[in-house]
Amino acid sequence: MARWEPDARERLVTAALHLFSEQGYDDTTVTEIAERAGLTKSTFFRHFPDKKDVLAAGQETLSRLLTEGIAEAPENATPLTAVAAGLERAAGAMTPFNRELGPRLRAVIAASTELQERDQLKQVGMAAAMADALRARGVKDVVATLSAELGMLAFKEAYAAWVTTDNQQELGELARSALDRLHSALTELGRPAGRPQ
Repeated sequence: MARWEPDARERLVTAALHLFSEQGYDDTTVTEIAERAGLTKSTFFRHFPDKKDVLAAGQETLSRLLTEGIAEAPENATPLTAVAAGLERAAGAMTPFNRELGPRLRAVIAASTELQERDQLKQVGMAAAMADALRARGVKDVVATLSAELGMLAFKEAYAAWVTTDNQQELGELARSALDRLHSALTELGRPAGRPQ
């Protein structure tokens, strides 16, 4: 029984992405998704409240992993170092399944305003979870919020590189590099334009 649940979810996500790509999000029904996955409509609803939630599969898990990584960072870690620990933890949970479906997922979201809005809400939720984890470590509110937003930007950039290229780097490594670049860019905000470093 334990193996059935994740397998059913993966089959539903795969089926939904294929159908969304073939005939569009709006023209795809839950019944069609379930049939393509070789499952029943009731099985679909045991896993997802509606079809748009198929594309948010794993959001709760990612948020939990991000916050656990932040909470378990060394006590003397800076806010960004704690965020990096969260990114590493979340990246470690991403599988070849996530990588394989990534380009199709991005294309489906790009083709639907409703899904773009849902994707934005997902990112806001994950950033909020990271900020809360930083506040629990005693980080000031504005610093926690900014650090979490940088973490979310880094994860988004790293994920895009991970799924769309032949890059041999691990997702965690890409996320840390992206976070370092964003941190460096922040230091540029206090310098006059055109002035050498």
